[in-house]
Amino acid sequence: MYDIIIIGAGPAGLSAGIYASRLGAKTLILEKLNPGGQITLSSEIENYPGVCEVKSGLELMMCWPEQAKKFGAEIKSEEVKEIVPSSQLQVPKWKITTHKSEYTAKAVIVATGATPKKAGFEGEIEYTGKGVSYCAVCDGFFYKDKIVAVIGGGDTALEEALYLSKIAKKVYLIHRRDKFRAAPITQKKVLNTPNIEIIYNENVKKVYGNQFVEGIILSSNKEIKVDGVFVFVGMKVNNELVKDLAKLNEWGEVKVNLNMQTSLKGLYAAGDIRENAVKQVVAAAGDGAVAAINALKYIEKGE
Repeated sequence: MYDIIIIGAGPAGLSAGIYASRLGAKTLILEKLNPGGQITLSSEIENYPGVCEVKSGLELMMCWPEQAKKFGAEIKSEEVKEIVPSSQLQVPKWKITTHKSEYTAKAVIVATGATPKKAGFEGEIEYTGKGVSYCAVCDGFFYKDKIVAVIGGGDTALEEALYLSKIAKKVYLIHRRDKFRAAPITQKKVLNTPNIEIIYNENVKKVYGNQFVEGIILSSNKEIKVDGVFVFVGMKVNNELVKDLAKLNEWGEVKVNLNMQTSLKGLYAAGDIRENAVKQVVAAAGDGAVAAINALKYIEKGE
């Protein structure tokens, strides 16, 4: 039996693993993908306190898994299928079932984060991987000196448009409203980038092509020739494991108190999955630390 099982190895999960294991807890981190989380897809990191030379999210997260292991945490590449709370078992423990095995713990921290939302235009699914992408840092190099479109109006959309502007010949930035939601400094950078053309009050209605994307049709029926489409229209909370266990808000985010404890004792939520998360690495890391410390206090009380 583990003291704490952490589900998810993004900034929140790895931070929880570092704190829990360093405080002496027998800790297991389960992650179905590579450790690091969504931030590894970010092309630019400039606001993580104390880290001034990091160029990307991938670089920032590179040492976190090893740091957790250094203090004794185990990290396994397994997808969690089910969480069974102690209230449904004969002994006070949690049962975690993965696609490979079964584990038990005294407390559980869920840090499964969020995944990119689909924009919903015709051809989006069909052309995913064939010109439609959700990660500029992953796929941007395919579009050197080509024409691309970026869909969205938040910080991520504008940051990725700026990243792509350094690779592509031209970037169309398409937003359904008449103003952006991104930080003013980011908007200023976009407005001052010559090869970014902003298209307000439009949606992408359809993407078309043969084997690969060749163009898009906007809601006004205007047609634009592009080689690639990058979608940044928000995130979907990955709450499938806890939606029937803990209380959620209207957006599907897990409700927690200041200790990161959910409505179910012994179950904690940290990072982008929890209510009112600000979707920043530094905040997710703080969540993980808070969740780990309070999970250990819960265990020590023997509740």
